Amino acid sequence: METEKLYYADAFLTDFSARVLGCEEHKGKYLVTLDRTAFYPEGGGQPADFGTLGGAAVVDVHERGGVIVHTCDAPLEVGAAVAGQIDWPRRFDHMQQHSGEHIISGILCEMFDCDNVGFHLGADTVTIDYNAVIPWEAALEAEARANAVIWDDREAEITYPAPEELETMSYRSKKALTGSVRIVTFPDADRCACCGTHVRRAGQVGLVKVLSCQKFREGVRIEILCGKRAVDYLSAVFEQGRAVGQRLSVKPTETLPAVERLETELSAAREHAAALEQEVFEAIAREHAGAGDVLLFRAPTRPDSVRRLADTVARQCGGLAAAFAGDDASGYVYALVRADGRPFAVKDMNAALHGRGGGRNGFAQGSVQASRTDIAAFFRQHPGLS
Repeated sequence: METEKLYYADAFLTDFSARVLGCEEHKGKYLVTLDRTAFYPEGGGQPADFGTLGGAAVVDVHERGGVIVHTCDAPLEVGAAVAGQIDWPRRFDHMQQHSGEHIISGILCEMFDCDNVGFHLGADTVTIDYNAVIPWEAALEAEARANAVIWDDREAEITYPAPEELETMSYRSKKALTGSVRIVTFPDADRCACCGTHVRRAGQVGLVKVLSCQKFREGVRIEILCGKRAVDYLSAVFEQGRAVGQRLSVKPTETLPAVERLETELSAAREHAAALEQEVFEAIAREHAGAGDVLLFRAPTRPDSVRRLADTVARQCGGLAAAFAGDDASGYVYALVRADGRPFAVKDMNAALHGRGGGRNGFAQGSVQASRTDIAAFFRQHPGLS
């Protein structure tokens, strides 16, 4: 016997009574069937409802051939009457996300004559796949239109058209449908065959926010948030923008120009620092002119600086310039350079000093996990890494 699906009659129903028809143990949980239920089963991209049945927590819900199966953390007595309670914040969140997806999908599919070919209502965001290339600007236009529909707050319509009426009706569907078909309509936005739970009025969605629009297969994948999720996200973004603005002494809406100014200043400071650093490297190179093989240690610095030091010294020392930067606790990055391009046994060094890296044509770069004493000892035993 199929389960009576109370969520179709009233998606806002949170408390109900039912009779237990079956209860089977399965992998430490209990699969419970009822004569009627308000718990929505996972399906169509929408997650299942959670809540309680009697004294048991409902942790998952699925449909099998018209029968709704509730996965519970405790057994229920077959034949007993039980009270069920839906986790309403979770249900309403899903209703907001799913209804908002309908509204923006209807608009985008009309704009680009395309199909929604994938929908996933995740724990954090909603993703929708379309079989058309949709520019970011168009996604934002659809967002604006969707929010206009939401704020117009017209009533959502749920119908079960007769077969002959369905044949002449224009509606979205991923596949051909027969029998009793549930049509969900949001006026001025969308008409779609859908088995999910939805808000009564468009205004209950609150708002829709598009987060991203990325190329996916032959079309795009759009990421959205609706309702409370969108409000929470935008509030978090605002708080972050406000904090950044305080650090930069600007308003939250003026952080981008301030960051761009900082980037310009940072770029100029880096160029100046690199020029000063190069002057130091040139002085070190002069100190080792004609010295042959040279081993140098520096305080922790960027790998690029280590490379430039080794390269600068190699041009004057007449041998191998080996530069190591770091400390015994965290290890060293290195650069090895021979100005004449002759090869050296960097693999032997890596093996002895627990290093990784390599190169060719008289150059190698990488890192080692060894002490300064061990590095110096190795180079005494292997001059020039011959």
